[in-house]
Amino acid sequence: MFEKPLDFLAIGDITTDAFIRLKEAHVNCRIDNTACELCLKFADKVPFESVTVVKAVGNSPNAAVAAARLGLNSGLITDIGSDQNGTDCLANLKKEGVATNFVARHEGIETNYHYVLWYGAERTILVNHKEFPYLLPRISIAPKWIYLSSIGGGGQSEKYHEEIAAYLLAHPQIKLAFQPGTFQMKLGTDKLATIYKRTEVFICNVEEAERITGLSAGSDRKDIKKLFAAIHALGPKIVHITDGPKGAYCSDRTSGKALATSNGNGHVWFMPIYPDPKPPLERTGCGDAYASTFVSALILGKSVEEALIWAPINPMWVVQFVGAQEGLLTRAGLESWLSHAPLDYKPVKL
Repeated sequence: MFEKPLDFLAIGDITTDAFIRLKEAHVNCRIDNTACELCLKFADKVPFESVTVVKAVGNSPNAAVAAARLGLNSGLITDIGSDQNGTDCLANLKKEGVATNFVARHEGIETNYHYVLWYGAERTILVNHKEFPYLLPRISIAPKWIYLSSIGGGGQSEKYHEEIAAYLLAHPQIKLAFQPGTFQMKLGTDKLATIYKRTEVFICNVEEAERITGLSAGSDRKDIKKLFAAIHALGPKIVHITDGPKGAYCSDRTSGKALATSNGNGHVWFMPIYPDPKPPLERTGCGDAYASTFVSALILGKSVEEALIWAPINPMWVVQFVGAQEGLLTRAGLESWLSHAPLDYKPVKL
């Protein structure tokens, strides 16, 4: 039992990632650099350089760890098996200071284990989500924020989302951050209508925003505001659309004053990345680091503009390590990088 409410309660699947660093591969892309494919020799022995195993990761576990390192009272609702992998994931969460009271353990089911083909600074993940009997636990003290992200499909997943939606409706004081995973995007906006309407902060990348809305941002992102308008229409108040190494965009409609500005579009910003101290080693977890840092900054009392300045710093450091969590910063570490930021590192109003 908690003596005080959690600041940050993440909901989503957990896994172990085994990073296989490839030596001999190549990438084929279309002329416009879309639909790229990782290519290996077929029916041959393909050498690899190393394997690095990273426990207790996934969109929501990464976010929970990021929040804990930034000083928040953080917890996780997730499902694991009764195997050694599940034991190791649980131990890792506890080591990071993430509350594990809501971690459900299931006999006869293996904990998720994914293989990551790591080539250059990018990765291709081979996923195999186990079908867990998802069930929202009894939460005796409502958290301040819920952070909902990737949950596997099949079985009871759709009903599980209905349970989460019902809990949010019953507790209107809780703020929701939603970073949809693949299955949640496949479910569509109609089936998740209640969750979209309850969302305070929504985060996805450009390609995901295009998939969700059926619109295009354009190659030069000139139509990014159309994507914002379509997502806002679903309910979210603050919308982030990340664009990888190019930076990120944010639209804020949290107040009547904001709605009255920018021709009714609210405040819209472009936020550049924090300059890399050296070339990235591996990019897994950038989006999770960005999203969870932004939400954590809001919980810590920062304004939207201040949170925008915080958000890119954790991804900058995460890419200097293997996996999504080793590079996550403490608040002191993040503020140290911020104190050395270039003068042009600031949100630009669009």
